[in-house]
Amino acid sequence: MRKGSLKEVLAKIKHDPRENEKDYYIVIEHRGAYGNEKKIPVEMIKLGHGYFFIGETQIPYHRVLRVVGKDGRVVWEKRSRD
Repeated sequence: MRKGSLKEVLAKIKHDPRENEKDYYIVIEHRGAYGNEKKIPVEMIKLGHGYFFIGETQIPYHRVLRVVGKDGRVVWEKRSRD
């Protein structure tokens, strides 16, 4: 499941011609949202160095909990601190 860093996984999804970014979404920690999680389609994000962007909004990579394919397969998941 977890192969490479989050930035590597997202870069592959966005730039590899064998992948379609429309087939993936990320789940971020978002306080106040239902379950404190929010889904964002990968096609909406722009990758940055320590952050990714949705329009003008900057979101740090550490808030990403998982990257999921539309088929429900988890491609990357944040390690738990347990």
